[in-house]
Amino acid sequence: MNNIYLPTINAILNTLAAVFLFFGWRAIKNGKKDIHQKLMIYALISSALFLGSYVTYHALKHGVVTRYQGGGVSRGIYSFILLTHTPLAMIILPFSLIAVSHANHARFEKHKRITKWLLPVWLYVSVTGVLIYVMLYLVHLGF
Repeated sequence: MNNIYLPTINAILNTLAAVFLFFGWRAIKNGKKDIHQKLMIYALISSALFLGSYVTYHALKHGVVTRYQGGGVSRGIYSFILLTHTPLAMIILPFSLIAVSHANHARFEKHKRITKWLLPVWLYVSVTGVLIYVMLYLVHLGF
């Protein structure tokens, strides 16, 4: 596969993760544990596939950095999104694995304590990942 498609695939995977997270949250709020569990597994899979694709894309680029082409206010917005997205993205994996471990061992109070803040952070990272893609690959192309 040509690696020029990987950013688009990454954006799709981030979108899927956000959708699964949102509907998984809605399912648990409505007492539908089985649906919640399945949707959260789908969110984890989407995010894991994203991570693999993201690392592959950057490994194939051999250190070439993708630079934002815009200027002015849009550069400031992009920089803010990127500077908040990046450190938050780094904590998703370990804390999501801890949350899954608590759920798998029926430690639901601990699971809820972590996911109370993990869900909004993970949603933010997924959505801002898509915004970064749009700003890097679509906006400056005139779409």
